[in-house]
Amino acid sequence: MPRTVAIDFVSDVSCPWCVIGLGNLDVALKRLDGLVEADIRFHPFELNPDLPPEGEDRYANVARKYGTGRDQARANRERQRALAAALGFDMVTAEDSRFFNTFDAHRLLYWAYGQGRQPALKRALLAAYHSHMQPPSDHSVLEAAAASVGLDRAAVREVLVSGRYADEVRKAEHDWLQAGVTGVPAVVVEGRYLISGAQPPEVYERIIRQALSERPDPGADGLDLGIGDT
Repeated sequence: MPRTVAIDFVSDVSCPWCVIGLGNLDVALKRLDGLVEADIRFHPFELNPDLPPEGEDRYANVARKYGTGRDQARANRERQRALAAALGFDMVTAEDSRFFNTFDAHRLLYWAYGQGRQPALKRALLAAYHSHMQPPSDHSVLEAAAASVGLDRAAVREVLVSGRYADEVRKAEHDWLQAGVTGVPAVVVEGRYLISGAQPPEVYERIIRQALSERPDPGADGLDLGIGDT
């Protein structure tokens, strides 16, 4: 019988490396098919929490934050696109592409967990932004993505308009920062094993196998990352 493994995936909708990290995790889980059943929960991290509604030009953003010139930014993006393509994910960009605020997307993902549709919605939002260049700050984009995975549009609209789950998302972001997650993707296996960055499938597979082989007996003390039920 497959053994269930708990995986916490901390990421942002606008993060290209999170697309690649998730794709590589999927490859690792396919290699473990029949041995492992993954229980994946997605958690919020905002790369650009202070962006205005209209967002910011991609090249201006990376220049401001990292001092990266346009040519280097293009080269980095091409590398990301190639890695994503190898995983079957179409990652596009354009000279006028932008980064956006993703807080409402995280609120919607928090709600979708309780509806049993969080993984599907996460993937739909990644595709909407990275494959179709749709702004994740736009409520119509969020509604369409949610509807595409079977969530009720009226319920989605109520969550977005009401501002529900704002406090829960803020707390989750704070808790993960306190646990030492300062960049994404960050993957935590069994609440004990932190994998930082978009690692190759081999790394995810090795850590998952290690986590299961070293799974403590019920009641045994393990590595406490300080993360509650966020």
